Amino acid sequence: MSLDDAGWVPDTCTLPTTQQPFRLAEFDGLFATLLDQQRLSPTRLRWRLDPHAESTARDLAARESSCCSFFTFSFTVTDDRLHLDVEVPPAQVDVLNAIAARAATHRT
Repeated sequence: MSLDDAGWVPDTCTLPTTQQPFRLAEFDGLFATLLDQQRLSPTRLRWRLDPHAESTARDLAARESSCCSFFTFSFTVTDDRLHLDVEVPPAQVDVLNAIAARAATHRT
């Protein structure tokens, strides 16, 4: 499963199919600001992003949560660091794995 396959989106996602490529492009744009990615657990990732991407990241996380409610996005901002934790339930680990793989290919 990968994010560029037509079938990566879980059945629970309510984003219209026609909008999914645009959302993927938005994540790719966010991943262009990715400075580091850590796997904290099988169900949790931490991204360190360019602090200038905070408003974009918050907006995208809010919109993604509204269509894929299984995601939990948590932000931590300290001085010059912006961390975004992405957590999913165990049943959605394949989705998290696909996102982690895609983010890794875009890391700056």
